[in-house]
Order: sequence, then structure tokens, then C-alpha cells
Amino acid sequence: MRELSASAPPAPGSTGAAPLPGVKEAPWDRTLGASRVLFGSGQIDCLGQVAADLGGRRVLVVTDPGIRQAGHVARAEAALGKAGLEVIVFDGVEVNPTTRHVEAGVACARQAGIDLIVGLGGGSSMDCAKGINFVLTNGGRMEDYWGTGKADHPMLPSVGVPTTAGTGSEAQTYALIVQEATHAKMACGDEKARFRAVILDPDLTASLPRRQTAVTALDAMGHALESYVCTRAGDASRRFAREAWRLLEMSLEAALADPGDGDARARLLWGAHLAGAAIDRSMLGAAHACANPLTARHGVEHGVAVALMLPHVVRFNGEARPERYAGLAGAAEGAAGPEALARRVEELRAAGGMPAQLREVGVSESSLDSLAAEAAGQWTAGFNPRPVGKADLEQIYRRAY
Repeated sequence: MRELSASAPPAPGSTGAAPLPGVKEAPWDRTLGASRVLFGSGQIDCLGQVAADLGGRRVLVVTDPGIRQAGHVARAEAALGKAGLEVIVFDGVEVNPTTRHVEAGVACARQAGIDLIVGLGGGSSMDCAKGINFVLTNGGRMEDYWGTGKADHPMLPSVGVPTTAGTGSEAQTYALIVQEATHAKMACGDEKARFRAVILDPDLTASLPRRQTAVTALDAMGHALESYVCTRAGDASRRFAREAWRLLEMSLEAALADPGDGDARARLLWGAHLAGAAIDRSMLGAAHACANPLTARHGVEHGVAVALMLPHVVRFNGEARPERYAGLAGAAEGAAGPEALARRVEELRAAGGMPAQLREVGVSESSLDSLAAEAAGQWTAGFNPRPVGKADLEQIYRRAY
């Protein structure tokens, strides 16, 4: 077990004190990250003690039916119960949670009188947990918190427990919640929404199907590459992103070849966490700006959409700003540069059996113009290292088509 704090650089391990193969001592910044991060096999069993240390007595676990079916909810309930805590489970979360899911979770929390929240699952569960925390403690609607720093009152202590190596939501202060009526994805951020503790247990990712392992890892790779090159990137975020990319790129194929490879899964989980930390300190770019309308309008799974667009955005940026990618290791030959990175993403996408063209996921050529218009209005588009407008984004979509 490794317990990390924001005051010391973490040196992750799988179990015991030995460093995890392939994981270097990771960069850490006392102003970035949760107050506690527990990393290692079996750390879900510490959830009860972590929650009790934060003052929890009546705990709301925010999750989804798949996580319950996988047995992770029962394990969380057991750990919380062992610490003498009362547990209320809200498992109504769906992929890309909307304001409707947040409202249902808030109603459940209010009725139970909870005093601590656990987000257990992928990014959807953790984002929904943050959204519930916003509205439960500060009132109003989710739309009131669209933007940054709009929560005036303290929020409940919360714990993030990811079961996928993907979104890095556990390392971020933002909740991404879809507006039910318009399908707009709202980024609602506040330092008070940060999980006070995070449990990174690679055992929880072992239940992921092979395809989902690839989908979530490629989403995390998109986070690493875009946060490294975006206009808000700084020294700290680039250190996080560089190490995240290294761990993810070196581990995905091993995890796909052998789902029981605990070391590979641990590296993926740690890499995804660092990529989330990089986003929290910087921003994303055009790949995510293009991916969001694909999800909202065509139902393309977010990680699939990112993987479809990312190589083309890397090449587009590299045509004008190749120096932005300097310092990121390329594929097996260790080369650096946009083309090597784009090809490596394509190789990993293929290894995961994911689609390579927009036409494969039911996107029509006639829709590219409207997709580009919507992508141009996405918040992340404004932080792309090469300025993009509607015409540029349509060009990128056509390359992916």
C-alpha cells in the first residue's frame, strides 16, 4: 500500500514497498491533488477508515448498476460498514450523466441526511458525485455552477474511487454534467469540489472488458497529449502529462494481451490519474472539442470519439506547432514528434479493436459541417495550440471521415 500526500512526491507501488515496474517517482505539487491518495492492490478495503477520518457517518455511494453487478459496491459497503458507517447507495448514474441524474441523486442524499459522498466508478459516477455535492450544499440547479468558482458555501467531504483507468476525474475539481434539454456538456468547477481523498486500487479495473480497457486508456492518452500542448500548459502540468503518456503508452498493449497483468493495470491507473492532474492544472484542445459533439449528437462513446479524432488533431497541430510535442516519447523507437505520436495512437486504437473512421460509427458526411460549427463553440477549442475555427475543424473531421 502507498499512501501519498500533497506534501511529498509519490512513489507508487503495486503492493508492499517495492516500486511498481515502469513507474518512476512521479511529479507532485502540494497545490495539486487530493489531501490523501491511497494507491495499491486491495486499497478499497481502506475506504471505511478513510471516510471515518474525514468525519463521515452517513455515506452516500454514487455509482451505476454495472459497478454494483461487478461486486465493487458490495466491497465498498463492507469496508464502510466495518468502520461503523451507515451506507446509502445511489446507483442511478448512466454514461454522460445529465442534470436529471444529479437531481435524482440530490433527492436521495437529502432524504438520507448524508454527510459524506463517495464517487465509485468511472468518470460518470465521479462527475455525478461532484454534481450532487454542488447542488446539495449550495442549492439551486447544476446550471448555476457552469464555469469556475461559483459555489459560495462549503461542500461535503468526498472520496473518489475510480474503477477505470480513463477519465482522471478523481484528480480534478470539475464535474462534467450534460444539460438534459440541450445536450450541452457543462464544466462545473470549484476547488471545494475536489475529492478530499482518492483510492486508486488497480484490482477494481480488472473487471473491465477488454474493449473498455482500451476505450478508457485512450481517453486518458488524449488527456495527456492535449494537456501537454494546450495554451494553458505549464511546467507542472507538462511533467504530469509527460509521465502519464509514458505509463499509458507502455502499458495498454500488455493489459490487453493479459487482463491479469496487475502491473500493467496499475500503470494504466496511475497514468490516468496523472493525466487527470495535468488537465486540472491546464486544459484540453481540439480533439475533445471535436469529440463532444460526436457524443452529444451521434451517441459515439466519449473515449471512442477522442480516439477517432486525436491522431488527426495531433497532425493538424504538428503542421504549425511541432515544437509543442517536444519531450514526449514516441512509439517503440523512442522518437519524438507529432507524426510518431499520431501513428502510435493509431496503433493502440487498432490494438483495442476500435473504429478508425467516422463513417464506421454511423456519422454521415453531410453532418460534418454542423459538427464543425458545434465543435468551434466548445470551450476546449479555445486552448488548442494551433488556433482553430469552424473551417479548420471541418477539415479535421474530413480527415477522420
